[in-house]
Amino acid sequence: MRQRRVRWGVLGAARIAAKKVIPAMQGGAHCEIVGLASRERAKGELAARQLGIPKTYGSYEELLVDPELDAVYNPLPNHLHVPWSIRALESGKHVLCEKPIALSVAEVETLIAARDRTGRKIQEAFMVRTHPQWLGVRDLVRSGRIGELRSIVSYFAYFNDDPANVRNVAAFGGGALLDIGCYPITISRFLFGEEPQRVSGLVDRDPRFGVDRVTSAVLEFPSGQAVFTVGTQLVHGQRVEVLGTRGRIEVEIPFNAPNDRPCRVFVDDGRDVFGSGIETLTFGTCDQYQVQGELFSRAILEDAPVPIPLEDALANMRVIEAVFRSAESGGWARP
Repeated sequence: MRQRRVRWGVLGAARIAAKKVIPAMQGGAHCEIVGLASRERAKGELAARQLGIPKTYGSYEELLVDPELDAVYNPLPNHLHVPWSIRALESGKHVLCEKPIALSVAEVETLIAARDRTGRKIQEAFMVRTHPQWLGVRDLVRSGRIGELRSIVSYFAYFNDDPANVRNVAAFGGGALLDIGCYPITISRFLFGEEPQRVSGLVDRDPRFGVDRVTSAVLEFPSGQAVFTVGTQLVHGQRVEVLGTRGRIEVEIPFNAPNDRPCRVFVDDGRDVFGSGIETLTFGTCDQYQVQGELFSRAILEDAPVPIPLEDALANMRVIEAVFRSAESGGWARP
């Protein structure tokens, strides 16, 4: 009989895992969270008990050698994504790893080599790419509803100046561009269906931490432009506007889509500035982390391609690196 569920192990008890991803995957038809590993066993046991996970491990190594696990979810700090994902692949486990999956183009290339060498599946956990609202927005763009796509304008920010937070530690891959700038980049590439030809970046670094706290960029695509600002020391908020020759689309909550209410997308035919031409489209309530886990698990069970291949992560990282290079040089950079 074909296996119906993928047996998952989780590396660490990160907040995103405990609060969002694990509960979501536990509600799926194809995911079974079997074990959780923590270098602090007491912390891991507490988290596992609260989440109803039957097995705990006192080290990541112990989890990886467990033959009862099929796949690993890696929500560790950014600088640990690549080494532990490679070790998981080499242990025969499939891997779903949080974004950014790596800190450089060279690191993504090592992951691709490890994937090809081991024959295991691995994916960057960009949950937005499989959310129904984004699939719907892409369909609207492709249908010509707003004319020809010309521009995408994005804002994504929160305020966090805690020096102990991993997002503010340069050695751990902290900073706004890696943490949240990757979202407007991947969404712009997703909607245009193209890769940017050149980018221009502007970075403001926190003098205490050395990480970028506000980053803005322009991405020039063959068919148009994308502009975004992201920040880790700005007012909390997020919006994306997709602009065409005959209309625009505004995504109300583009990245942290709620799991307890429908998502709304506004389609404006541009007839006036008062919004009288706006139509509100509603996408039914779902948990984007559950959708992500289910699709990846099904790819494992059916031995099918994963929804987002590592080659896409490589393309996204090329843009991220180009934004940093542009900011340093003061000129345009090519991914």
